[in-house]
Amino acid sequence: MESVCSSSVASRGDLPVCINSGAPVSVCSDLFKPKKGISDVRRTFCLFVTFDLLFISLLWIIELNGSGGLLQQLTEEVLNYDFHHSFFDIFLLAVFRFGALILAYAACRLRHWAAIAITTTVSCVFLIVKVLLSKLLTLGAFGYLLPISSFVLAWIETWLLDFKVLPQEALDQAWFAGVVSGAERAPLLGPGPLSDGQFYSPPESVADSDEELEDKHEAEKGLLCPGT
Repeated sequence: MESVCSSSVASRGDLPVCINSGAPVSVCSDLFKPKKGISDVRRTFCLFVTFDLLFISLLWIIELNGSGGLLQQLTEEVLNYDFHHSFFDIFLLAVFRFGALILAYAACRLRHWAAIAITTTVSCVFLIVKVLLSKLLTLGAFGYLLPISSFVLAWIETWLLDFKVLPQEALDQAWFAGVVSGAERAPLLGPGPLSDGQFYSPPESVADSDEELEDKHEAEKGLLCPGT
């Protein structure tokens, strides 16, 4: 039982077994600890942040190829950067979101919405200013697609963290705390073996045979009627 309770990861269905078995809390407490790695919902969030960067990068590369030679357009947009015509800054914005969110929620495992609020605010303000002041809308379909995609992905990341990751992790943490508290209140030792005094067997009663009953009846009759 100690080998089962000492494992660091257990399903919720296995936890009552360890509590009811009477194992010491010091042994079973490791069973109630959350996983040392990041949670499933946080891992999904980090994957979506990575998808954000890769998707914007792919759109930018397609835009570069569609406008001419890749190296020529890359030189034009990066080395000869122009705020009014270049998509390079939208790519850098995706890199900024990726670096900040992965650092905050994967490396530091932050449990607060401050980092996502900063990245979403910066993204929204920059994209709005970019669309209003630049001439991206005259550059074809990518002038619409890249800013809109970056804007939507930033808000989806905010929704995932605020409505999925943080509430789910808070719920799991509260559940683990409740299980540990219940384990500490449980008895350390289970019920011992039953003693002999707890078993009761009634004395065996032996019924009289027919012959004995007949002899007793004859004897009683002789006492009552001695003259017969």
